[in-house]
Amino acid sequence: MDQPTVGILHPGSMGAAVAACAATNAAEVLWCETGRSTASVERAARFGLTAVATLAELLDRSDIVISLCPPAAAEDLARDVAGHRFAGMYVEANAINPERAKRIAVLLEHGATIVDGGVVGSPPVGGKTPTLYLSGPASATDRVEALFAGTAVRTALLGTDIGKASALKLSYAAFQKTSRVLVALAIGMAREHGVDQELIEVASRRTDSYLSEPKYVAKTAARAWRWGPELEEAADALAAAGLPPEMLRAAASTLARWTDAKDDSELTLTDALDRLVQP
Repeated sequence: MDQPTVGILHPGSMGAAVAACAATNAAEVLWCETGRSTASVERAARFGLTAVATLAELLDRSDIVISLCPPAAAEDLARDVAGHRFAGMYVEANAINPERAKRIAVLLEHGATIVDGGVVGSPPVGGKTPTLYLSGPASATDRVEALFAGTAVRTALLGTDIGKASALKLSYAAFQKTSRVLVALAIGMAREHGVDQELIEVASRRTDSYLSEPKYVAKTAARAWRWGPELEEAADALAAAGLPPEMLRAAASTLARWTDAKDDSELTLTDALDRLVQP
């Protein structure tokens, strides 16, 4: 099979790194620079992606489009793509709930081939090897699997049903991200009583405890702008399954207190905990 041209929507920290891996087996990887930030421009250049001026041009030239954006924007973005009558393969790889994935599939069903995807793990840089879980038509998922063959992005096929990959991603995110929020709350409460170091010492005796990694709280705060919407999506998925969503909604509400810490790599544990406290 000829090498496909791939379009990435949009080159954030995960999207750009995943797109760079796809470039190994693609003729070219495109991104649309219109309306994007300086940081996106610099990131895309660093990963060797090719800029195009408009979404229409990206869609006209792309055989495969990968959508990796903040969850809240996923459906609107798919609607924009559908408006251009895209007829290639659309990999919906966002952290969205299964029902939203199915709605997106309906939006694009007249022409495009839909693959449901979910990335579990950190961006594929510095030795990290996330897994892209895929569900959808076998011929399409096989093609995506071939696109990432031999790269730092592993792939795993979950069958033909749209929504399975999204469900797996959100199930994992629900545990992982809520656990990190609980770490922040536990250390914050202990700090109020002057026993935070003792709490960390207790947790350090258990090698499988997030509490033994307090420095990760600052990283959680910097990622809260992305993680909060993911947990809202996961809460919707719980509600749709008849399960109580309140715990995840509460975690998302806690993450919202860190919204202004977006991607702040200089944030300290003390800064992050201070931002949780409302006067």
